[in-house]
Amino acid sequence: MGTTKRLSTLNRSIEGRVALITGAGMGQGRATAHLFADEGAHVAVTDLGQAEVDAVVAEINDAGGSAAGWTMDVANRDRVNQVTAEVAERFGGIDHLINNAGISRFSPIDDEGYEDNWAISLEVLLTAHTYTVRAALPYLRQSDAARIVNIASTEGWGATKFGSPYTAAKHGVIGLTKSLAVELGREAITVNCICPGPIRTAMTAEISEEHKTIFAKRRTALGRYAEPEEVAHGTLNFCLPASQYMTGAVLPVDGGLLIKNA
Repeated sequence: MGTTKRLSTLNRSIEGRVALITGAGMGQGRATAHLFADEGAHVAVTDLGQAEVDAVVAEINDAGGSAAGWTMDVANRDRVNQVTAEVAERFGGIDHLINNAGISRFSPIDDEGYEDNWAISLEVLLTAHTYTVRAALPYLRQSDAARIVNIASTEGWGATKFGSPYTAAKHGVIGLTKSLAVELGREAITVNCICPGPIRTAMTAEISEEHKTIFAKRRTALGRYAEPEEVAHGTLNFCLPASQYMTGAVLPVDGGLLIKNA
């Protein structure tokens, strides 16, 4: 028998690509780093904690993947610029930027600490995205499959009581995504956004299993929390070379939370 002929023309492999992932030391970022490494990408693992970064890098390299790590506070513009340049030098460029790093600060509007929670939420969850994009842009412009994926939240579509700092920032991430998609589209740099729903990460670790189950069955179509890797696959799909005509998209990976009315 002869070799089967492919009928499609677009490539679905990220093998050999370079992915810079923020907040990759745990949870969803860690799962994304693992997935991209499994698919053959060179992964730049960045996060605040050295131990967490080292652990993820070791996990990837021990499994036969390719990873290197840097400690980085995404709210520190100088450090972002430094690390981005070092990543590009180490791996020979940057193809994919995954803005995953985040915090969760909920606060009533009249709380004494509200202004501090507002400031740090906007800085880490929104302004920091502009730092990483600006730092990575010269390298993305040299890639033939440049991808930016911003991680927002279902809070970017709706709202939760006492969550205005977080919710406003996540709405901003969606707006930033759409605007940059328009701005960078003619350079073939796609910019997309993932909106995760309820996931098993450090941010939700303090919620009891009983309340996780109650919430998921009441609010989601699938009736359960997601594992971090399930969200990571949404991010991967935006980064495939074949995904060259998807930009400005906002993808809920939420188990049907946003569509369920009752």
